[in-house]
Amino acid sequence: MPDTATLAPSLSLPISGMTCASCAGRVERALRKVPGVEDVSVNLAAEQAQLRGTAPLAALSAAIEGAGYSVEETTRDIGVTGMTCASCSARVQRALERVPGVISASVNLANEQAHLRLLPTVETSALAAALEKAGYALAAVTEDAAPDAAPGHRAEVELGIAFLLAAPFLIGMLGMAFGQDWMPPGWAQLLLAAPLQFWLGARFYRAGWRALRAGVGNMDLLVALGTSAAFGLSVVLLWQGVHHLYFEAAAVVIAFVLLGRYFEARAKRATGAAIAALLALRPRTARRLDAAGQEQEVALALLRVGDRVVIRPGERVPADGTIEAGEAGLDESALTGESRPVEKGVGDAVATGTVSLDGRLVVQVTAVGGDTRLAQVAALVQAAQASRAPVQKLVDRVSAVFVPAVVGIAVLTFLGWLLAGAGPAVALLHAVAVLVIACPCALGLATPAAIMAGTGAAARAGILIRDAVALEQAGHISLVAFDKTGTLTEGRPSLAALHPAAGIAGEAALALAASLQAGSEHPLARAVLQAAGGQPAAAEAFRALPGRGVEGVVDGRRLVLGSTRVLEENGLQPGPLDTLARAEAAQGHTLSWLIEAGSTPRLLALLAFADAPRASAADAVNALKAQGVAVAMLTGDGPDAAASVAGALGIGQVAAGILPDGKAAQVTAWQREGHRVAMVGDGVNDAAALASADLGIAMGSGTDAAIAAAHVTLLRPDPALVPATLAITRRTLAKIRQNLVWAFGFNALGIPLAAFGGLSPALAGAAMAFSSVAVLSNALLLARWRAA
Repeated sequence: MPDTATLAPSLSLPISGMTCASCAGRVERALRKVPGVEDVSVNLAAEQAQLRGTAPLAALSAAIEGAGYSVEETTRDIGVTGMTCASCSARVQRALERVPGVISASVNLANEQAHLRLLPTVETSALAAALEKAGYALAAVTEDAAPDAAPGHRAEVELGIAFLLAAPFLIGMLGMAFGQDWMPPGWAQLLLAAPLQFWLGARFYRAGWRALRAGVGNMDLLVALGTSAAFGLSVVLLWQGVHHLYFEAAAVVIAFVLLGRYFEARAKRATGAAIAALLALRPRTARRLDAAGQEQEVALALLRVGDRVVIRPGERVPADGTIEAGEAGLDESALTGESRPVEKGVGDAVATGTVSLDGRLVVQVTAVGGDTRLAQVAALVQAAQASRAPVQKLVDRVSAVFVPAVVGIAVLTFLGWLLAGAGPAVALLHAVAVLVIACPCALGLATPAAIMAGTGAAARAGILIRDAVALEQAGHISLVAFDKTGTLTEGRPSLAALHPAAGIAGEAALALAASLQAGSEHPLARAVLQAAGGQPAAAEAFRALPGRGVEGVVDGRRLVLGSTRVLEENGLQPGPLDTLARAEAAQGHTLSWLIEAGSTPRLLALLAFADAPRASAADAVNALKAQGVAVAMLTGDGPDAAASVAGALGIGQVAAGILPDGKAAQVTAWQREGHRVAMVGDGVNDAAALASADLGIAMGSGTDAAIAAAHVTLLRPDPALVPATLAITRRTLAKIRQNLVWAFGFNALGIPLAAFGGLSPALAGAAMAFSSVAVLSNALLLARWRAA
């Protein structure tokens, strides 16, 4: 395995062989010892390790193998064009091996193909980009078959064979319950049990041996020890001519463990269904326009930024882009949770995986592959599902000593029954029951299964939770603080009124304000420009005054447009406009003052802006109150305008007229009062407050700075998603607690019951399989959650 394959800043490694919480902890400890690994989190339910750092992939794989597990890999054959000599093939090989996740590349110059060993998560677009950078091109791709199909069918066949072999034992056990001897003869029991023990059960020996070599234990080791003891005892007794044998203790245990594994695998796939559903939104091909404007159907991997593609009615958008021609209603429900079609036209952005319902669109591609919004959403969901909740630390500590402790209890059980006068066979069977019942699978699956199901359900509703820590924080929020503009309101203000000062005409004041705002992208600037009409010449020396307004030079005059604060800074008073200002503020309008600054500052005009509350804002506030959460509003607007909006929405606490850093300070003040604060915002001005809050929630329509600072991102600008976020996180935390209580309680009750002879090995196997399935099934109930 080449050392040139290095880790990306963030990479997911699929790991096979993990069966319990101790396995996940062992893999994590092994990876942390690899030089270059900065952070690692292992998720048992997803069977993945999420890493950050610069360690070689070869070293990571070796560490995982040394711990007794393996990195899941796949193979792929790709065609490469442009190679002409041996040096070309060597260069292509080096380029492909530099792609994060590629384990090895073998390039054949004769047939112009490369055979790759790589992680299943490697995108074809990443390979194409590496080839293009090296001076070559991707010609064709042979995708692997769906990875789950064959293993799933094989597991079903093996499970069927296992229960066919175990059926005579189950019938015999039923007869024993009625006082009948329905067990097959001894030699038949041996013939039935041997394939179960050494063929279908071989996986337990292999995994158990790897664990022993690594100096640790796992569930497979417990099953291997217990069933081997029962099988070996039965062989000795059969050799001695004893009629009563215990082959059923080994055979039925293996059958039930395989049954539990089968249902676990199905449930794990279901908990990860959100990722699969997101990635399934990508079409396999795209209709690309050539230079002559002719449509050509090409593989999705061949799309490049700048290409023009056609989307017909009923087709999915193949890449992120901007509409060049056409209008259509787009179904974005699978990506954002928005149930209603969204009308799009020229200049509007479209996202991969959305569906054009009723129009033909021509779109210029702006992002492909892993750079698309869909891929980034999937990556965020996957990272959240791979993260570890703080409560998992307790599980990790328990699992580290669990298997050795169980082996010790089994030994004490055996010795205790011997000292109590039971025979070696009875004592051994009770010890075997202890080994089998003490399955740490349920303990390992309790937290990650609930996190995967909960974050997946949230993603389907348009709620992206960054990680398990954010999820746990969200479950304990006592106060939600909303930014006003763009969060509680539409964020599309209009100029409601302009009141000029004495000595200046209203049209002249509007023209000056429009020239001053021509260089700004602020929503209020767009409202002024829309009211003025046309595109005035931009002001000179333009600059923003954070939290206050803007200033610039127009026709040699230095102008300032901003909040009441700029009046105070320039030593001015509203004067005759004060009454009008109070009336406008009482209607909830945002006020801006146009001032000519200089040695003798002069007030030119008062501008009032109206911004309607979002349709769902009042319902969101009421829903939060119903959950027992206090609601507050933060805004840079004046107290009168802020109080008007807050009153209309039913918000009691208002912090008005504050600068961006003041928002963060106010959040801190609420925290000092004992509140766990969630901050909801959408702009650069909110980034500091989002970062300082216990939970930062960014509207997906907001700025990159706000989204980067937030712990939760809402994919559509709907305040109703805020109470929905708290609802799904609380429900997820409840499932985690329920699962942990079940897992700990199961072992706390089952182990003593088995040790004191209350469970046979066969019943212990059935109960152990049921415990894991019960935990996963409980977590999967979250999949039925829908945002109100």
